Amino acid sequence: MAFMVKHVVGGQLKNLTGGLGEEKPEAEKSEAAAQGMTQEEFEQYQQQLVEEKMERDASFAQKKAERATIRTHFREKYRLPKNELDETQIQQAGDDIELPTELAKMIAEDNQEEEKKQSIIGQLTNIQNVDLDQLKDKAQSTLEDLKQSAEKCTLM
Repeated sequence: MAFMVKHVVGGQLKNLTGGLGEEKPEAEKSEAAAQGMTQEEFEQYQQQLVEEKMERDASFAQKKAERATIRTHFREKYRLPKNELDETQIQQAGDDIELPTELAKMIAEDNQEEEKKQSIIGQLTNIQNVDLDQLKDKAQSTLEDLKQSAEKCTLM
């Protein structure tokens, strides 16, 4: 019961006096004092936090641009539609995009494999039941036969 009376009357008394008798020591403390630092130390700390955040954001933007570059490469390679989001990420990073060496090696290896597959010999290896060594031997023997027959020819 005493709690109820104190709660009802106490709230009314605070409004009547305007809170003159109360002190708020926690509210008067600044953020720096609350963390046990001087004002200068606190400002330096805040500045350091801002710089670290900017570095993280720049690093994150760089990683996003690298990933977008790789996706763009594969879209061009496999003739897929372009993505505007990737292009904007690359533009935002500027010319600072450097692919990691491992990814650059993988892309170079893929390009070499594609070139091999597109050559005539690469196409022949895709055909089943074809022996390239046998084909080469037949081609060489045919050339030798043609040379011998050309030597026998009186017109030439």
